[in-house]
Amino acid sequence: MSTLLRVDASIRVDGSVSRALADSAEAAWKAEHPDGVVVRRDLGLHPLPATAWPALAGAMLGQESAADSMPVAEAKALAEELAAEVKNADAILLAVPLYNYGIAQHVKTWIDLLLIDQELVRGPSPTAGRPVIFTLARGGGYSPGTPRHGWDHATPYLERVFGDILGMNIRTAAAELTLAPVTPGMEELIDASKVSESAAHVTAEEHGTVVGRALVGKAA
Repeated sequence: MSTLLRVDASIRVDGSVSRALADSAEAAWKAEHPDGVVVRRDLGLHPLPATAWPALAGAMLGQESAADSMPVAEAKALAEELAAEVKNADAILLAVPLYNYGIAQHVKTWIDLLLIDQELVRGPSPTAGRPVIFTLARGGGYSPGTPRHGWDHATPYLERVFGDILGMNIRTAAAELTLAPVTPGMEELIDASKVSESAAHVTAEEHGTVVGRALVGKAA
């Protein structure tokens, strides 16, 4: 039996494109792997304590924690729990919206705590070769040729962490212009946003299917 770790990062539930894309990928994965287990971590609705990483990092450097920091023992237990979720997952589904041209603070906290784990960051990582699906939502246009091409600092960072550090095989489904339907001045981009979102759902489903089939083959 295989495990899919799904991590959501949007602060929204209704109307969240990154969550909807992850739903498509998860449904396709389940269709191919009905006996698989889905473990959920919702960073958007249940953010991790921002003081956890400073407490651990400070302890590693032999520094006294700030008065309002999370107790080191609690921070260590949390970091170990998060790392175990990643290590035990046969595949990861990561749903992340682009906020202010990068990842949200609660996603960075999660990643910072993961990278405390030396087994994950000092190769070979136990996650090496495993699949990770990114379902990404970008409110504007960041593709080559657009005025803000290169302003998406979230995707390259996620690729660096999960691809280069954790050694995972990345599959991406991304929707752009997702704020067009609700943002004054973007009305002329609504049709393009719908096309982008529809294509991203198709891609998410394809990724879910491929990953699900691969895990079934390994379990057989």
